[in-house]
Amino acid sequence: MLPRTTSRRFCISAKGTREAWLFIDSVFPIQIARWEHYLGLVREENLLETLHARLGNVTSHKFSVVALEPQRKDGGVFVRFSYSPINPEEDNDKALEQIEAAVMEEADKHSGLPSLLGFTGGRAWVVKGTPWKEDMNRFASPILKIAFEGTDVSEQALYQLCRPYGRIRDLTPAGSVPAGALRFTTITFQRLQSAAIARNVIHGLNYPSGSTSPTRLRVAYQKPIQAHAIRDWMSSHPKIMLPLLVFLFGTLTYTIFDPIRSFMIEGKMLEWFDYRKFKLYRWLQVSTFGRFVGTLDSSTVKETSPAAVWQERKEAETGMKAYLTDTPTTVAFVHGPQGSGKSRMLGTIVEETGRTTLIIDCKDLQSATTDSQLIGALAAQTGYWPVFTFLNSMNNLIDLASIGLIGQKTGLSNSLSDQLKEVLSATETALKGVTSSHRAAIQRQIKNDEKREVSRIQAERRRNQIRQGVWHDGRLDCVAGNGIMSELGVGDERFDEADAVSFTAKEHSENEEKTGQYQQHFDTVNALPVVVIRNYTTKIGSDREELLTVLAQWAASLAEKQIAHVIVTSDNRENSKRLAKALPSKPLYTIALSDADASGSLAFLKQKLGYTGMDIAFSAEQTKCVRRLGGRASDLESLIHKMRNGQSVEEAVEEIINQGVSELRKNAFGDDVDDAKGLLWTREQAWKVIRLLSQQPEVPYYDVLVDFPFKGDETALRGMEHAELISISTHEGRPSTIRPGKPVFRWVFERLVNDRIFQTTQDIAFNEKMINAAESSIKTYEQELMVLAEVISVEPRHWWGFFFGMKSASRERARYLAEKMLAAGGKLERLERKNVELKKLLAKA
Repeated sequence: MLPRTTSRRFCISAKGTREAWLFIDSVFPIQIARWEHYLGLVREENLLETLHARLGNVTSHKFSVVALEPQRKDGGVFVRFSYSPINPEEDNDKALEQIEAAVMEEADKHSGLPSLLGFTGGRAWVVKGTPWKEDMNRFASPILKIAFEGTDVSEQALYQLCRPYGRIRDLTPAGSVPAGALRFTTITFQRLQSAAIARNVIHGLNYPSGSTSPTRLRVAYQKPIQAHAIRDWMSSHPKIMLPLLVFLFGTLTYTIFDPIRSFMIEGKMLEWFDYRKFKLYRWLQVSTFGRFVGTLDSSTVKETSPAAVWQERKEAETGMKAYLTDTPTTVAFVHGPQGSGKSRMLGTIVEETGRTTLIIDCKDLQSATTDSQLIGALAAQTGYWPVFTFLNSMNNLIDLASIGLIGQKTGLSNSLSDQLKEVLSATETALKGVTSSHRAAIQRQIKNDEKREVSRIQAERRRNQIRQGVWHDGRLDCVAGNGIMSELGVGDERFDEADAVSFTAKEHSENEEKTGQYQQHFDTVNALPVVVIRNYTTKIGSDREELLTVLAQWAASLAEKQIAHVIVTSDNRENSKRLAKALPSKPLYTIALSDADASGSLAFLKQKLGYTGMDIAFSAEQTKCVRRLGGRASDLESLIHKMRNGQSVEEAVEEIINQGVSELRKNAFGDDVDDAKGLLWTREQAWKVIRLLSQQPEVPYYDVLVDFPFKGDETALRGMEHAELISISTHEGRPSTIRPGKPVFRWVFERLVNDRIFQTTQDIAFNEKMINAAESSIKTYEQELMVLAEVISVEPRHWWGFFFGMKSASRERARYLAEKMLAAGGKLERLERKNVELKKLLAKA
């Protein structure tokens, strides 16, 4: 038996003996992985013994086996043999060919050479080079890399050299290589076995190249997929790979993340993840902590809605309830000044209905400074998760790089509107899921009610039969039997079919009535969720216009598809234009909230104070103080809070007005000059409006707009309106009048104007602006008059022009400018004298 790891060697000392190598292929499976090494160890000894026995029968040229060395990775065996050519002077290659033929002839006698798998396709090959026996992790591959130590071998010569071992699919010419490296070519065989044979037969071959020294061939396997080949191909084809990556990323997001996000939104709306809704938490709260809190809890004050007091609020609540009880076909737009109670009214109504509500606050969204923060804020409000806001900056960098590579963007970085639409699209899907969940719950409730009702009817019917004596208990049959012979069976009951029929008819009528009640109870409208978009308003100077546009389109889509009732609240009626544009086919369901009148304010105060045990009869003076606050709900609530803390009506109203003066001074004029630069209006513009509104309840819009210091600048007036300093009323779609932002501002403006120090400083600053404007006008007039003087000096004048009254255009223009300059000069002098007097007053103060 041959040893497993060592070769069987025979010492041949006869003169003229030579040694060579054979490679027997297909003895073992070709190894393409490390674990396959153990497959050939099972029968290796038997295979080598069988192979040695068959080769021992070969006698051509005194053939004798010296050693058998397995090459398991390549599936073959190296045979080292000795031979003595019959004619030493003949060609050695011819002797080796004869030995190879003799080996194959002997193999054919035994149906082929031995093989681990039992196949007979293997054969023997004379090794032309030097056998390289190694056990590294370099496994067989159909691609051979042939390096040249010397002059390059031509493609045709390589083809003729390697073709006998199998069909060649491709042969690449030698390319340029770094200095010091060997030039090489690659040959791709069609079969893996052919490459293994060629690698073991020709490695180390000295091929004659026509020069003084032959070229030595070094053969190695090359992996079909080279390291980094995919990466290199992707980097070299960006026009293909970048759009493909975008498509794959979008598909992954759509198929995996979007369902998860819709599920998370639905879970937030249905409170699946709110631990306070869990039964265990409620039980613990009631059984442990709730016992102690209940003893310390004081009596709560019953709150009431302002609608219980004044008529306008009652009409608004009635209209809102009517909208929520009907199938949604349009968007409800609720508008009213800030502090008018829009949120409180909606919260009360929605809480009474018990509907699932999704609230989106535009105020929090518009305060975001970046697009990522905006998307994150919207995702937090809707429950949209997971959200990858950090990818926006990365996608922008990728787009910049793709512009340099392929000349166009990849599309990874979506615009803000597209990202908003993705969040709202997932929210729309979740809203549909909420509706389905509610309808399924209603159906289950109806079925349970029907089962309970059927059980009740059956029990009532049984009691009625017992009272009439026609009921038979079938359980007695197992004891007394049934039929005529039974003692306790049917014979003792009286059957009256008329009674039974009458009862059945009565039962049927009751079922019909109950079915009608169930049908009325099953209202699909109650299954729809409610979407509330709060603070839907445009800020002057804000770059979030696309946010409001996308929300308007989404709200219109929800209403048209009847997915949810959509309610939009705003402080300004003009914000409804964007919603109306998104829903052009149907009018908006508009609900207006206004301030209460004098009687409504007093009634609201009395009712709210009455719940706390404060029964106050307002005197004439107190009623006058309350009327100074107006009917703004927020100011009335502040008054009630102060009166509960022990302040009188006069003190509370005075404190509210004083607090309004401090806030107005800061919001309208700024704390300092630098703070005033951040306002959308100048101090002079604010002082002009406040001084006018302190004298009269409203002023014409265009009279203020065309006069100094506005000079047609509507941005300043719109900015003050959004800051709640003023309110602009419209007439037939155009601005009409300017009023204080809140009713109490009328007295706040008056109090601020009556502050002598503040009034003096603002008048001085206002006059300085007018003085500068007058000086600028005078300089302009002077420059034009100088030009006209030159024109007049060269202008021809005829003696007959004096008799016919002919006028000179330049002289008329000069006269007009002189009059304007005279008026501006007079105005300038009056303002300077007035400023001198004001500065004296300021110095005395």
